[in-house]
Amino acid sequence: MEIFVFILIAFIIIFVLAYRKSAGNNVYKYVSKQVGNVYDKYAPYSFKEVRQKVKDLGQEYTKKQYTFQIAIFAISAAVISYLYFYNLLVSLLYAVLAILTIPFLTYLRCKRIYSEFIFEQIQVYTTNSIMEFATTQSFIKALEGVYESGVLEEPVHSDVKTMIDLAYENGTIEQSIQFMNQKYDYFIVKNMHQLFLQITNEGSKNSADALENMSLDIDMLVESVYRDRLERAQFHKKFLQFGIILYLMVMLVQFLLGVESYIKLLDNMIVQLLLHGIVLINSYFLISGEKYYNENVGAE
Repeated sequence: MEIFVFILIAFIIIFVLAYRKSAGNNVYKYVSKQVGNVYDKYAPYSFKEVRQKVKDLGQEYTKKQYTFQIAIFAISAAVISYLYFYNLLVSLLYAVLAILTIPFLTYLRCKRIYSEFIFEQIQVYTTNSIMEFATTQSFIKALEGVYESGVLEEPVHSDVKTMIDLAYENGTIEQSIQFMNQKYDYFIVKNMHQLFLQITNEGSKNSADALENMSLDIDMLVESVYRDRLERAQFHKKFLQFGIILYLMVMLVQFLLGVESYIKLLDNMIVQLLLHGIVLINSYFLISGEKYYNENVGAE
C-alpha cells in the first residue's frame, strides 16, 4: 500500500512542478511540446521519415496509448522492484528507468512497421513490373506502367520515377537497376532486375516462362514471410510472458525463506548487488529480445 501512496505523491509533485513551469498553460500540452522540441532537435532525419510513415499508415500510438504504456511500465517496474528490495526510493528509480526505455522501444516498433511496409511495396513493385514487362517486353514501359497505375506509395513510388528518369537520361537501364538494387537490397528485386537485363540485352524465346517462374518465386517468398511473421508474433507473446515470470521468481524465494528472513538478507550489500544484477540482466534479456523481434522482420 505504501508504494502506491508514494507513487501518487510523486505524481502530484511532478504535476505541480510542471504546472508552475508552464506558467499556467495546459500541462499536457507543455510537456508534449518540450518532448517534441527535443525530438525534432536530436532525432535522426531518417527516423523522422519512418515515424511519419507509421503515422500515415495509422499505426502510431495515440496519446492515450502512450500514457497507458507509461503508466504500465512505471507501475510494473515499481511493484516488481519493491518486491525485490522493499525500498521506495529504489522502486522510484526503477520506475523512471522503465519509462526511459519507451522511446527506444518506440523506435524499434516504428522501424519494424516501416520495414514490413517497404517489403509489401517491394512485393507490389516486383509483381506488377513482371506483369507489365510480360505485356510490353520493355523495361522502361513496364516501369512507366507501374508508376502510372497508382499501386505504389511513397517512397517506392518516387524511386520508380527516379529509375525512369535515369533510364531516359543515360539511354540504358543499367544505372536504373543499380540505383534500385542499392536502395532496396532484396533478392527478389535483384533477381527480377537481372532477368529483365538479360532479356533486354540478349533476348529470350522463353521469356514468358521465365517471368512466370519469377512470379511464382515471389509468391512463395511472400507466403513464407507472412507465415514467419505470424509464428514470430506468437513466439513474441510467449517470450514476454517468460520474461515477466523470471521477474516474479523472487516471490518463490520469499515463499521458501519467508518474507521476514528475506528482508533480513537485504541488509547484506552483496545480496542487494546480486538482486540488482538479476533485475538488470533480465531487463537486458527482454530488451534484446524486443530488438531482435522488431529488427529481424524476416523479409528475406
